[in-house]
Amino acid sequence: MTAIAEGTRPVPRRSRFVLDRPEFMGPLFIAPAILYVVLLVALPFFLAIYYSVSAYTIFNPSYHFVGLKNLKEVLESDIFRHTLGNTFFFTIVSQIFGLLLGKVGAMLLIQDFPGRGIARALVVLPWAVPVSLAVLAWKWMFDSLYSVINWTLMAVGLMDPMNPAQWLGTTDLAMTAVITVHAWRLFPFGVVIFLAGLTSVPKDVLDAATIDGAGFWRRNYVIIMPIILPIITIALIFGTVFTFTDLSVVYLLTNGGPVNSTQVLGSLGFQVGVLSGDVSHGAVICLFLFPFLLLATIILLKVLRRREI
Repeated sequence: MTAIAEGTRPVPRRSRFVLDRPEFMGPLFIAPAILYVVLLVALPFFLAIYYSVSAYTIFNPSYHFVGLKNLKEVLESDIFRHTLGNTFFFTIVSQIFGLLLGKVGAMLLIQDFPGRGIARALVVLPWAVPVSLAVLAWKWMFDSLYSVINWTLMAVGLMDPMNPAQWLGTTDLAMTAVITVHAWRLFPFGVVIFLAGLTSVPKDVLDAATIDGAGFWRRNYVIIMPIILPIITIALIFGTVFTFTDLSVVYLLTNGGPVNSTQVLGSLGFQVGVLSGDVSHGAVICLFLFPFLLLATIILLKVLRRREI
């Protein structure tokens, strides 16, 4: 019996080829992503912390530690406090309109009609067009002399031709213009997210609700919305981060004006830290983005986790 047992002992496997080993291939595939995060996210973040506690400027590059002096000076600035309020208002209102328009667009595009494929492709254009070209087009539409928006409103009798709207020249209208452009850019993102959510809703559930007498609004807000809530939460996280850190629309359309009425943290940090050369104060302004984004992400992820449970 012992001889038989020894004869049937499994033959040791040969050492596998190195590219077949999960312990080698796993780190190899994840290394580029880690390197990307370290070089383009972690390194600038810690560099900003390093500069924020110094008196570093372009004109005096010698490092001199000043502690929390820069933070105190930034918090005491009226422009910064006004900019912080603008950033929250810009982010929240843009998210509301962008996702609301995205939901309406998704509900229209999910219907079966001729040319639906072309319509879906055209909806993605605001997302695909470079932001500089898009903002130039919008800047022409908001121009005080050649505004096609003003021309249309005058043609239908909703605006006095002798007193046209100065979209980029008055404080309230300038913020409205900036929010409009950014909501237009978020619109395709909202359409794609809601289309993915609506197509994932089981059709038999909707058919059963219709048979039971549920109307459009009840099917939409009692059945569909709770099912696609995790997808909406992910869209809110990405949209909030994208909007809160974006400065392209503000910088290209109004450059923060008039009188800092459209200034956001990203554009103010760029103007102070890069254009003015005050790197230390610019770093402090930019670091204010982090705690708010971290808090918003944690809250949304907790909502998502509670929904999954």
